[in-house]
Amino acid sequence: MTTFEQPIDRLGSNSVKWDAILHMYNEKELLPLWIADMDFKAPDGVLNAYQKLLEHGVLGYAETPESLYDAVIAWEQEQHQLALEKDDILFFSGVLAGINTAIQAFTKPNDAVLIHDPVYPPFAGIIKTNRRQLVRSQLIEESGRFVMDYADIEEKFKQHHVKVMILCNPHNPGGRVWSKEELQRLGALCQQYNVLVLSDEIHQDLVFAPHEMTSFFNAGDAFCSFSLQFTSMTKTFNLAGIKNSVAFVKNDKLRKQLLRKQEENFQQEINTFGLVGMEAAYETGKEWLEELLPYIQANVAYTQDFFQKELPEVRIMKPEGTYLLWLDFSAYGLSDEELEERLIHKGKVVLNAGVSYGPSGKHHMRLNVACPRATLEEGLRRIVTALK
Repeated sequence: MTTFEQPIDRLGSNSVKWDAILHMYNEKELLPLWIADMDFKAPDGVLNAYQKLLEHGVLGYAETPESLYDAVIAWEQEQHQLALEKDDILFFSGVLAGINTAIQAFTKPNDAVLIHDPVYPPFAGIIKTNRRQLVRSQLIEESGRFVMDYADIEEKFKQHHVKVMILCNPHNPGGRVWSKEELQRLGALCQQYNVLVLSDEIHQDLVFAPHEMTSFFNAGDAFCSFSLQFTSMTKTFNLAGIKNSVAFVKNDKLRKQLLRKQEENFQQEINTFGLVGMEAAYETGKEWLEELLPYIQANVAYTQDFFQKELPEVRIMKPEGTYLLWLDFSAYGLSDEELEERLIHKGKVVLNAGVSYGPSGKHHMRLNVACPRATLEEGLRRIVTALK
């Protein structure tokens, strides 16, 4: 049995993924295949680092060590050919905290901020909460994958005088790993219309060969002058609960502006477990990640084969990265409410409702396959029960 086959009972651990659904849906014995965390233990190197910290026994104030900056720089250079210096790095409690701070730093109320449709739901929430104008550009599905509608993006840039675009790279929920050429074309439009890019690259390490991750900075020679990148090892190594992320800002003016807003919001301090976990993950987690990726790919292939045999009406967008599958249930003629009702109360399985990702997410669901195969098999059988 591999590390990833081992079942782990997460019930009663205050897990949002496993424990919150009872209160949300008032239904017992639900199986969660939703929220984007994995049902796998963290790498041994991270757990050992925490054990050493606990054995020391003192959990006072901690400063960010030079060794953590070195670990981040080395990882980004080795894994993504992204050259960074210490001054390029700012720490936040999470990617969303960093993006939220950037929206406050670089826009004013009623300024227009563009996102794709569908896309990770908190992007829209950040824009609305900060009283900015939400603008969506719908992705186009071609040959079973999403592509950007550049003509629509340009029209929205002009029509709404867009100040900022939040980019999801790789894309959640579609699993697209945007190519360098695609990012170059997008970046050219952003340069032309003076649009600042906030690139969420939290899934940067979860990319399947032969696809290659291109950081937005690396897509064009001058792209770092009008963009910021946000990422974290928490998605890569299943450490979402430790709350630590990084923002990469190479442009001095942008970095100072972001840092000023970060300090105004008192968001510049990271908890000790975040600091220790991030450094340990980047220094010791490579082998764990190399074992994880083929396991996720095998779960994706299994799910595709299962649906083809058991529910061929469900269309699956094959991901190029992430551990998330975008499922199209429109052939069943169910409303979003009816679809969710069947899955929850008849199938007793929880997926993410596609409509929460934007208007084009209607009749869709997002499925998380980052779990032991036995859990996945049971979840897929429950989907069949819900629909047949």
